[in-house]
Amino acid sequence: MNKALSGVRVLDFTQVLAGPFCTMNLADFGAEVIKIERPGTGDGSRIFGPFVNGQSGYYTLVNRGKKGITLDLKRGKDIIYDMVKKCDIVVENFKPGVMDKLGYSYEKLKEINPGIIYCSISGFGQDSPMRDLPAYDIVAQGMSGMMSITGYPDTPPARVGSSLGDVSAGLYAVTAILVALYNRERTGKGQYVDVALLDSVFAFVETNVVRYTIGGVHPTRVGARHPLSAPFDIYRCKDAHVIIAVASDPHFAKLCEMIGQPDLIKDPKFDSDPHRSENDVELKAILEKFFADYTVAEAIEMMQARSIPCGPLCTVDEACENPSILKREMLVEIDQPGMGKVKITGNPMKLSETPADPRHPAPLLGQDTKEVLHDIFGYSDEQIAKWEEEKVF
Repeated sequence: MNKALSGVRVLDFTQVLAGPFCTMNLADFGAEVIKIERPGTGDGSRIFGPFVNGQSGYYTLVNRGKKGITLDLKRGKDIIYDMVKKCDIVVENFKPGVMDKLGYSYEKLKEINPGIIYCSISGFGQDSPMRDLPAYDIVAQGMSGMMSITGYPDTPPARVGSSLGDVSAGLYAVTAILVALYNRERTGKGQYVDVALLDSVFAFVETNVVRYTIGGVHPTRVGARHPLSAPFDIYRCKDAHVIIAVASDPHFAKLCEMIGQPDLIKDPKFDSDPHRSENDVELKAILEKFFADYTVAEAIEMMQARSIPCGPLCTVDEACENPSILKREMLVEIDQPGMGKVKITGNPMKLSETPADPRHPAPLLGQDTKEVLHDIFGYSDEQIAKWEEEKVF
C-alpha cells in the first residue's frame, strides 16, 4: 500500500487523547510514530475502560499503529537527543513549561535538528495569560462558549457528548504539522506549532461568533434545532424522532406539498427561511401533527422520495450498524495482542492514491523499546542492557 507519510518519523511524547489522536492520524497515513511512555505506568489512558483482559480499549483506539517504548525522561536525556537527530516531528501535550524543564524545549531540540517540526498541544496555548492553568476538554468547551449554546433553553448548559476539545485540537495539530512539513519541503526549515484546546473549540463555535461580532446577537441554547434555519430539527413521529434539515424554499415547498398544505409556503410566517426560523415553534407543531400518524421509516421514505434532507436519530449502537459507516470502513477490526479481535473507529479521510490504514494494533507498554533503540537508532545490545539494568527504561 502506498503511504503518504512513509519515511516520516515522529517522536511522540503525548498522552490521553488530544496528542495521541493527532499522532494516530499520522500513523494511519504511514508515519513511523515512536510513542514514549513512563516506565511502569505508561500513558494515563491505559487505566480507562472498556477493558479486555486488563487492556484498555480507549488506549488501543488512539494509539493504533505506533511503536511503543518506555523511557525515563529525566534519565534518558541523551537517548532522546540522539533520537531527535533522526526524527522529523516531535509532538507533546504536557502543560506549558514541562518540556522546557525536562530539557526538551523547541529551542534545544532545534539546535540538535534544525529541520525538526515541534508541535505542542495544551489547554490554552503557550503564550496565553492562562498558560499555567490546568485544562481538560470540558473546561475548553465551557470557556469557548460551546456549552452555552448546547442543550435546550429550559435546561442547564451541556457538554457536547464527545471530547470535542481534545479531538478538534488533535485535528488542528495534524493539519498544522502537515502544513509545516510541506513548508519544510520547499524551504528546508522546521518550525514550532502551538495548538490550544480553547482555540480549537472556539473555532468550532463557527457562525455563532459572527452572529455576535457582526450581528450583535447573543447566541443561546435552542435545543436540537438550527439557530438560523427551519424546519431544521428533530420531529416526533409515531414511534421515535426523525431529523429534517430544510434550509431552502424549494425544499420547504416540497415538504408543504407532502403534508398536504401546499399554501403554507405562501404564509408570511413561513415564506422565507428567516420567517420560518422566527416562527419555528408553530411550524414544528404543524409538522409533528402530520408525522404523528407515521413511523420514522415511513416519514423518511416519503421525504427521501422528494429529495428532502432527512434521517433517523440513531443511538451509538445503531450508528455502528449503519450501512454507510460499514461500507466506508468507519468500523475496522484489528487483532490487538491480549485482547484478540476488536472493532475500533476507522479513519474518515479517504484518499484514492494514499489511503489511510488504521488496521494496526496499539503497542503493549514498552514492547518495542529494545527494537527501536537497536534497529532504528543503532545502540548496541550491551548499551541497551546497561540502560535496562539502570532502569532508564
